[in-house]
Amino acid sequence: DRQTLVAVLQFLRRSNLRESEEILRREARLLGDDLGAAALSPAATGLLGAPGGDADSGGEALLSRVTAAASIAVGGSVATVASSSPGVAAVAAVPPGKGGARGVGARGRRPAPPGGTPGGPCASRSLGGSPLFYKLLLYANAFAVGGGIVVEDQPDVSAVLSAYNQQGDPTLYEEYYSGLKHFIECSLDCHRAELSQLFYPLFVHMYLELVYNQHESEAKSFFERFHGDQECYYQDDLRVLSSLTKKEHMKGNETMLDFRTSKFVLRISRDSYQLLKRHLQEKQNNQIWNIVQEHLYIDIFDGMPRSKQQIDAMVGSLAGEAKREANKAKVFFGLLKEPEFDVPLDDEDEEGENEEGKPKKKKPKKDSVGSKSKKQDPNAPPQNRIPLPELKDSDKLDKVMNMKEAARRVRLGPECLPSICFYTFLNAYQGLTAVDITDDSSMIVGGFADSTVRVWSVTPKKLRSVKTAADLSLIDKESDDVLERIMDEKTASELKILYGHSGPVYGTSFSPDRNYLLSCSEDGTVRLWSLQTFTCLVGYKGHNYPVWDTQFSPYGYYFVSGGHDRVARLWATDHYQPLRIFAGHLADVTCTRFHPNSNYIATGSADRTVRLWDVLNGNCVRIFTGHKGPIHSLAFSPNGRFLATGATDGRVLLWDIGHGLMVGELKGHTDTIYALRFSRDGEILASGSMDNTVRLWDAVKAFEDLETDDFTTATGHINLPENSQDLLLGTYMTKSTPVVHLHFTRRNLLLAAGAYSSQ
Repeated sequence: DRQTLVAVLQFLRRSNLRESEEILRREARLLGDDLGAAALSPAATGLLGAPGGDADSGGEALLSRVTAAASIAVGGSVATVASSSPGVAAVAAVPPGKGGARGVGARGRRPAPPGGTPGGPCASRSLGGSPLFYKLLLYANAFAVGGGIVVEDQPDVSAVLSAYNQQGDPTLYEEYYSGLKHFIECSLDCHRAELSQLFYPLFVHMYLELVYNQHESEAKSFFERFHGDQECYYQDDLRVLSSLTKKEHMKGNETMLDFRTSKFVLRISRDSYQLLKRHLQEKQNNQIWNIVQEHLYIDIFDGMPRSKQQIDAMVGSLAGEAKREANKAKVFFGLLKEPEFDVPLDDEDEEGENEEGKPKKKKPKKDSVGSKSKKQDPNAPPQNRIPLPELKDSDKLDKVMNMKEAARRVRLGPECLPSICFYTFLNAYQGLTAVDITDDSSMIVGGFADSTVRVWSVTPKKLRSVKTAADLSLIDKESDDVLERIMDEKTASELKILYGHSGPVYGTSFSPDRNYLLSCSEDGTVRLWSLQTFTCLVGYKGHNYPVWDTQFSPYGYYFVSGGHDRVARLWATDHYQPLRIFAGHLADVTCTRFHPNSNYIATGSADRTVRLWDVLNGNCVRIFTGHKGPIHSLAFSPNGRFLATGATDGRVLLWDIGHGLMVGELKGHTDTIYALRFSRDGEILASGSMDNTVRLWDAVKAFEDLETDDFTTATGHINLPENSQDLLLGTYMTKSTPVVHLHFTRRNLLLAAGAYSSQ
């Protein structure tokens, strides 16, 4: 805004940075006299500090705002990221000696190709805004270097709180709030639903303002009188809020900082907004108007106001709804072209049964593989958009096996539901906390609260380690069965236990080629294990707090992790530093998933939002709001177009990634949904929950006839059909086993897993 701009220009002038001042003025189209004549408003003067007075409170406070979006560690070579600054898209860490810290706004380089040097990308652009903003960040960076100003990677608590200094008469707060409440409740039905969204953010800010200014009794009375009016899905936040009763409690409180640093987003039609504005101006209600302007972001759209049902579907996250702008970027949600190679035909004995069918059966099979590779999906990213690992011979062999299995795949649908095979972990006194199953369904891994990782073979083939070095030297390397010979039969067993973590293991993931296994733990590390030797190869240290989830890319090599530090990190197995840091969530990142084309990563968080990140440049390209509790499961449809999300609110929400819209809601579960999986062809969605059930949903029906016209996309007028019961194909109860993992085999048999709980 102009006020801040003028303040920055004044500061540049005072710091004798004339050149920067000129560039900024040109970019902002401000003439020289404009600046001279522009009398600074009290707020701008406050930002700058009084002339000749205490520059510390002024210039630095302003700079800390300007640089909060991207603080650069000066002198060293690692770019750090402001973890609680909501606009930050991503800043990547650069290993020392590999290019140093470049200015923010520099174009992020691609991840090094597999096996390349660890010269990870540099700080990428953030805050999809005007070029002016990038320049501002560059200037801020220049000040940080030249002006000796300490740039922190957390917003300064006192600076954040000082916004609460402007206070009205504490005794009138209840009157202001109840006056607004009365006005909204008496307004027309069409406006009431939209304006009711103001209740919660205003309630929180007014309460915090009273506490900050040490009107404790008024704050308590205000809280008790109005907290019951808030929507039920804010109960957990209100519980935290009720514990903040003194000014001292507010310093360093995460919830407090979240609420202060991220503007609460409300989406309101122009008519409703004008009505509100008129009311507040007539009533001279400056206290509320100040909060609306200072702390809320009102996303105004032209058109009909939304109904209560439409609003309820989208709200509930920690920072309100997503701005419409947040979901406008283009997303390449199509699948990458499959590599071409010949598929050897089936053995004669399998085809011998039907002499006539033999040639028929062979031809289409070869064709289908060819046609699949030749046809380029129009929504797919360019094949080389991010470097992906080369296919090894063993991978090609596996793909051939996969295609053979696919030919025998059961075609699922409402008339043909999958069989479900449930793996129950009995007597799991160690506390089962994570499960994964290999793509070919040959191994299952469990992560446990006693910090062990246990791998089982679920086929008659036992798990064997490679022989010792001395024994390996005796083997004839030229023999055809060398891969068999290197395995030590003496080590064969159904179960291998991997020791190394020093805290509960919260996430596990097999690599697509089944050679590696990832595990992440409360100890803040992600470990990579070899499934040839059953030993730990690497411990990746980057998170400072528990890591809740990790997952391999569908192409291997890359993997993602998310944790309590509110960020997700993208890694490559041969880099000890993360390639990308995805920052923007306001609470723990609880689950992570790669898109089938590996160009995007979805993260679910305890801030009740789901974000989609671009692996290439680290930008956040989608923000989905609508869940009323922390998100614990994510699943992409096999065609890459849709995303299903499950949370503690017991609802499965369906999203159209291309349009950035919610397109469905599946109600039925009564507890947290920990597992979601689409069948191999995408006809069925399976969900597993803490309510001890597996439910099957008709995905084809859920995604047909979608209303994704431009109007819906522009205004968010989504009309979710109340058709959960029509889409529910079956509910399967376990005796007393919460479902923590689901997996469809290559032939569409559904495998489920969980630990039996006796209570």
